[in-house]
Amino acid sequence: MLNVSHLAAAYGESVIIRDLSFSVNRNETLAIMGRNGMGKSTLMKNLIGVMRPRRGSITVGGAEVGGLDSYRRVQAGLGYVPQGRQIFAGLSVEDNIRTGLETAAVKCIEPWVYETFPILWEFRHRKGGNLSGGQQQQLAIARALVSGPKVLLLDEPTEGIQPSIIKELARTLNELKAKRDLTIVVSEQVLSFALAVADRFLVIESGEIVREDQRAGVDEASISRYLSV
Repeated sequence: MLNVSHLAAAYGESVIIRDLSFSVNRNETLAIMGRNGMGKSTLMKNLIGVMRPRRGSITVGGAEVGGLDSYRRVQAGLGYVPQGRQIFAGLSVEDNIRTGLETAAVKCIEPWVYETFPILWEFRHRKGGNLSGGQQQQLAIARALVSGPKVLLLDEPTEGIQPSIIKELARTLNELKAKRDLTIVVSEQVLSFALAVADRFLVIESGEIVREDQRAGVDEASISRYLSV
């Protein structure tokens, strides 16, 4: 569903991603693990088009999207939940979700969105800035989902969220994958969350993949060594 081939990215002369290649199957969840500063967020920004890679190919369902603007990538099937959530604090919950409908085929919020996130229905008239961190993360995910993505990209979704909400978030993502036929790519450094959602793990170090594990038989200790400061 998603294929990344020989991707390289930099900020000016500072090379962050050197030569990254990986693929994600339909209805698979891939966790990209690594410490801060190892290139996870840079990768996500290149996938959605906030940054343009120096070279490489990005395809969704076999169609090249690497040269497209971000909104065209959303039309092609990518959904994006940015690090820090970046919801619109002054807009209501409902209006925040509606901003994700810009490129959607259906221009209304379908019932399943609020069924998935009941708290958003309860607070639909409340301003986004008045929600807790966990509620804002649910809002950011709902906003991405209403565009009807084939692949959902989540950048550090557990950042600033308490452990009980992290567990709830993991359950929700697993349900969404099953019910909405989603492929999920999540960049993360909280191993317990990654273990709860991922079918496969890639560890990124200095912009390069240094380890790959399948969920069955994953070596947690080895992955943890790459996450420790």
